[in-house]
Amino acid sequence: MNTQESRLTIHKLLKEYWGFDSFRPFQEEIILQVMAGKDALALMPTGGGKSLCYQVPALAADGLCLVISPLIALMKDQVQNLRKKNITAYSIYAGMSRKEVIHTFKTVIHSNCKFLYISPERLESSLFKEFLPGLNVKLVAVDEAHCISQWGYDFRPPYLRIASIREELPGVPVLALTASATPGVQEDICTKLGFKDHPVFRQSFERSNLSYSVFKVDSKINKILEILNKVPGSSIVYCKSRKRAREISELLRLQQVAADHYHAGLSQDDRSRKQEDWIHNKTRVIVCTNAFGMGIDKPDVRSVIHADAPDCLESYYQEAGRAGRDGKTAYAVLLHDERDMVELGSLTERRFPPIEEIRKVYQSVANYLQVPAGGGASQYYDFDIADFLRKFKLNSYLVIYSLKALEQEDWLSFNEQVFFPSTIQFTTGKDYLHAFEKDQPGSVPLVKTLLRIYEGIFDQPTFISEAVIANMIKKSITETRDQLIILQRAGVIDYRPKKENAQLQFLRSRVRTEELSINRVAYQQRKEKAGERTRQMIQYMNEKHQCRSLFIGAYFGDLALKACGICDHCLRLKAAEMTAPEFEQLSHRILDRIREEPLPARDLVSMLGGIKKEKAWKVIEFLQAENKVDIDPGGWVRRK
Repeated sequence: MNTQESRLTIHKLLKEYWGFDSFRPFQEEIILQVMAGKDALALMPTGGGKSLCYQVPALAADGLCLVISPLIALMKDQVQNLRKKNITAYSIYAGMSRKEVIHTFKTVIHSNCKFLYISPERLESSLFKEFLPGLNVKLVAVDEAHCISQWGYDFRPPYLRIASIREELPGVPVLALTASATPGVQEDICTKLGFKDHPVFRQSFERSNLSYSVFKVDSKINKILEILNKVPGSSIVYCKSRKRAREISELLRLQQVAADHYHAGLSQDDRSRKQEDWIHNKTRVIVCTNAFGMGIDKPDVRSVIHADAPDCLESYYQEAGRAGRDGKTAYAVLLHDERDMVELGSLTERRFPPIEEIRKVYQSVANYLQVPAGGGASQYYDFDIADFLRKFKLNSYLVIYSLKALEQEDWLSFNEQVFFPSTIQFTTGKDYLHAFEKDQPGSVPLVKTLLRIYEGIFDQPTFISEAVIANMIKKSITETRDQLIILQRAGVIDYRPKKENAQLQFLRSRVRTEELSINRVAYQQRKEKAGERTRQMIQYMNEKHQCRSLFIGAYFGDLALKACGICDHCLRLKAAEMTAPEFEQLSHRILDRIREEPLPARDLVSMLGGIKKEKAWKVIEFLQAENKVDIDPGGWVRRK
């Protein structure tokens, strides 16, 4: 179809399936680009509507869109959302059994499936290669595309294999999508994916309704309470650890704030419940680690507070960007103290432990899981990291970052946030089942319930909920599980209880420690890039005058932004009606005056001569907030 016909088609689909009358900036251009059979990199901030850029063109054409994504939870959310629109979609991810994968592939091939979400690890499997020719792929979408770059903040080696499938799909366009990538990473994405013309579509990083601010504070909990009192509505508070998230949520509740905590170590049921309570405003504040937020669409978040400094601007921008998606004024506040700066300064060394230490962790993991040399390839193991640390008396940071290094070297994969629902499949014929029910009449209610509420349970493993079944047969969940195990032992069903323990997978056969190879040059280069990201984060926090939005935009290569007018720096300058140079000059004059001894505030202002009192007081207040000066109860100003 020609361009005009394509435009009419995609606008009709946008209205029919999403209810929107128009596209957001660059969405239409990106869609038309891939509909014309051309590659594209879409750099779109959090909440910018990335998924529409591949979903609309896929619906406009025959065939399947293959979506590559590293996030199982996000895949499941996308599949569910598409199915709610009566669009057929499936997902294949790490941890599914061979039987489940084969069944999914066959269903996709023999149905009107439009979207297949797949984790990058699956691309190299023999099953994927076997079924790929029959999938009728017409578009490949690479979500979280920054993961393909060794120089990005979240490098994942399986992404490097995406380029190889292009040889199997000649002429099929690839759309790479990411919310945050620096110019160097953007270039690397295009190169690694084999883009010829490096077509980059970048939405503006401007968030005109989002006010950024940074505060150096003595008491973070007091400042959080102050912000929550000033800014009504839903809020997210990000913390660096599970313990911190729990402690801060408890302190907020003691102050009558409806708060709860969230992290990857909670059960799936707990995570789902806490998330739903927050989405539906039963909980006002969710205090969490960075495990929270991906794929959650809550437009009315009024504030995102970072109680601890993130390690890079990519993470900060994504997390802060979860505020104000409804277009109304919202606040992104970063709190820090002296300890945060010290920790950030030492973070790179901690995150890149010596290679010999990494080898020791690898050996310890193999011993803990009892994986012999030459074994373990592609195997999954439940991995209780707390138990592992206790038994081997290892430092938690050393283990976490050694596992990350081993993952980036393609030796193993570690996933803390895993949830595989319970499944059941009947494994017996109906004659045997009928005889079994006669012999075991107590099993009849359970068997009848399973057959009634789960379609296709004879043909394939089917996701089930023990809680729903228990409610229907009027038993407790524990009694229901016991009955399912009895059916399993009797050979009636194949029952696989849900799994939500952290999973560790050996991607290759386990080798002896001295044979463990790590690319020292690449490892050192990644370390240097990580150090630069951390330095940029520290610079953002220490920045005294430049508009916060301008700083962030420049980091991501968006140089067209104008001063936002609503960040802490812009508001301070606006209130004092001063330019940045004026502000800096007056700050130096004030600090010089009190270099030797403190002065009463009134005398200090008078000594500045020719400066309006309002301006002088604004600068003094700023210096006090920045811990450069102290004003005692008697009104004396002294340097700190």
